[in-house]
Amino acid sequence: MRKTQYMTLILTLLAAICGHSATAGDIAIEDAYFRTSGPLAKSGAAFMHIRNHSDQDDRLIWVSSESAKRVELHSHIDAGDGVVLMRQVEGGFVIPAHGMQMLARGGRHIMFMGLTDKVANGDIITVTMGFEHAGEISVDIAVDQARKPDTGAMQMDHGSDG
Repeated sequence: MRKTQYMTLILTLLAAICGHSATAGDIAIEDAYFRTSGPLAKSGAAFMHIRNHSDQDDRLIWVSSESAKRVELHSHIDAGDGVVLMRQVEGGFVIPAHGMQMLARGGRHIMFMGLTDKVANGDIITVTMGFEHAGEISVDIAVDQARKPDTGAMQMDHGSDG
């Protein structure tokens, strides 16, 4: 095994052991990962579970990262006739009190447009997330190109995003 392959394997294992989690106040970020469509991609997306352990709803209202020219909160919208469009979500994502918001492929996610560098499996993308009540949380997210979509996962949003 070459040294670069060995280092990538070590970084990937460390990221898996660390669990890609962060907390601020009553908000916990769990199981975060980042992926692109391929090695030359100019965009990518981050997915995760956001848990709210407080007695009041919170809202993820903004995101930023030095890894991309633009970072936005996105969702897929059913436009009818089998057409699904990806759109920015104005106003952010509600994280219900004592609940969870799942950012998952095919649904809500953090979209990175105009990646500033090529990313490879095991790399770390740092994102700062701004919440209405919990404030800012900085999260280191591992690039995981092999990750398969969650199967049978439900979005557990008990509020509205409007």
